[in-house]
Amino acid sequence: MPDYEYEKAAVSRGFKYICGVDEAGRGPLAGPVCAAAVILPEDACIPGLNDSKKLSEKKREQLFDVITGKALAYSVAYGTLEEIEKLNILEATFLAMNRAVEGLALKPDFALIDGNRAPKGIKIPCETVVKGDAKSMSVAAASVLAKVSRDRLMLEYDKKYPLYDFKKHKGYGTKEHTELIKKYGPCGIHRLSFLKNILK
Repeated sequence: MPDYEYEKAAVSRGFKYICGVDEAGRGPLAGPVCAAAVILPEDACIPGLNDSKKLSEKKREQLFDVITGKALAYSVAYGTLEEIEKLNILEATFLAMNRAVEGLALKPDFALIDGNRAPKGIKIPCETVVKGDAKSMSVAAASVLAKVSRDRLMLEYDKKYPLYDFKKHKGYGTKEHTELIKKYGPCGIHRLSFLKNILK
């Protein structure tokens, strides 16, 4: 379960406002990639908070409101479909992460980044944490905000493109989703660079 050890280590080095950063939506075949940045109060108690992938959709929705209510600051940002196609998914993810950090109303002086690569161009000192969403409370909080925000966006896209059942799979490459792409062809939010093997 995540705790505040990474945040406390940063505070001991003289940093004051530590933000956790995570993304959701690198793997799907459709939609943008989403990133969130969160600054939590020191030792804020958020029962049940964990890596968003280990939580039910209902639990994530509940935690979203708790996190946004308790956070000193939070920000959600996207790497667009166009950026994913033009640059690549990693670069678009880095853009989303930097936008999330820069969008915080309270300016952080240190960032804990989920994964093993810091986003290019980040303007504050940072540390990467592999599986950070299961180790750091602020990264876990960011993982929940990113996942819930992206899922909500995919529900909106489901209304626009009802043939693809985005409300069910959120754009991920499930068997049903790939079969619908083969049947109807790609729609306006599909990542064409991800569909090369499907559309052969």
